[in-house]
Amino acid sequence: MRFSWKNICLPISCINNTNQKTKTISPSKEKPLQLSRQTSVRSRVSLSDFSSSNISLNDFSNSFLIDIHIFTYEELKTITQGFSKHNYLGEGGFGEVYKGFVDDSLKPGLKSQPVAVKALKQEGGQGHREWLAEVIILGQLKYPHLVNLIGYCCEDDHRLLVYEYMERGNLEDHLFQKYGGALPWLTRVKILLGAAKGLDFLHKEEKPVIYRDFKPSNILLSSDYSSKLSDFGLATDGSEAEDSNFTKSVMGTEGYAAPEYISAGHLTTMSDVFSFGVVLLEMLTARKAVEKYRSQRGRRLVEWARPMLKDPNKLEQIIDPSLEGRYSFEGIRKSAELAYQCLSHNPKSRPTMTTVVKTLEPILDLKDIQNGPFVYIVKVAGANEVHNMDDVKVIKEEAKVVPRHQVVPKKRRKHKAMKSRVVYSDTTLYKSLGTSLYTQGE
Repeated sequence: MRFSWKNICLPISCINNTNQKTKTISPSKEKPLQLSRQTSVRSRVSLSDFSSSNISLNDFSNSFLIDIHIFTYEELKTITQGFSKHNYLGEGGFGEVYKGFVDDSLKPGLKSQPVAVKALKQEGGQGHREWLAEVIILGQLKYPHLVNLIGYCCEDDHRLLVYEYMERGNLEDHLFQKYGGALPWLTRVKILLGAAKGLDFLHKEEKPVIYRDFKPSNILLSSDYSSKLSDFGLATDGSEAEDSNFTKSVMGTEGYAAPEYISAGHLTTMSDVFSFGVVLLEMLTARKAVEKYRSQRGRRLVEWARPMLKDPNKLEQIIDPSLEGRYSFEGIRKSAELAYQCLSHNPKSRPTMTTVVKTLEPILDLKDIQNGPFVYIVKVAGANEVHNMDDVKVIKEEAKVVPRHQVVPKKRRKHKAMKSRVVYSDTTLYKSLGTSLYTQGE
């Protein structure tokens, strides 16, 4: 489905009344947008509903979006220090992301906080659709396991999004780069459980939302490793997914898309369940969905690993070796069985995300985890860069953080350099961050 950007979001209507909310709004003549915030029961507006209406984005924001602020380009330029390279966080298909800081004097009702500002690439028509999808979907849905959209900018050719800042970045970096140590087992389970709750929330909407791009880089982590889904540019409502014109173009990331979507364009909530199964498999093996440097047989993770998930004799052979056995074998077995079901070629044989959540929750309580040394390096705000990992002590289960100046006579293990000198075990993480580390919110 294609949209005319000029018809959807005129620059003038985007920047009108950016510093205050409009109290009275002329209702659209289109039927889907007759509800307003004053209506006792609000129905979520889909992207297709919005695109078929005559309402401006500014009026739509005032009437339908929840606690969304409209920023000017100059305001976002200021809070990111001119989109400074020192504030640069990364880049995706959508565009570049910068860290910024807003204070409570910038907008009425906006609290002081660090933010992430995502700027749409100027070229490309599909990017406009993705930008609008994020505004429409995240502007109406608020949930602990969805990243919070704070506001947006739609001014001239500038299209930007402002999100809450997630301190620990994304799961992909922690799972595959490892920073000298493996992500602890229980932390992996907590992260995947939070992401599963996010998908379950989307699927339970009156108009189910199909996420369509579930992968580790889109799972963001807070300071206590709570996870939130981000990047809703490819997300769509189930009704839109039934449109044959919409499904002609298969979109997503190689290695994560469901087979029925790739082959026939059939897109349902079960497509997200398959993608979840891929990420669950990545969590178990620490191998990426597609690794083109490998031989043909082992290049695609699902094809290589799924046959071994139900074989106890082979299961341990594919588990991430850097875990060094520090995991619950019963938890591994149950997770592998769940991954096997999610990755079924028959969509009807896959579990719902509600079932996935109910399966993962008890795994956090399993206690059959071996004790022993477990190295994990955690980024800490303000930590100096470590150029020599001899400055880091390998910390065992009951270990404490060792100051840089303290002499440690014991033998040290060398790891490649990273930007922190704080090391934790799974147990130490729990003690440091408290019971909230493995406590899931609704």
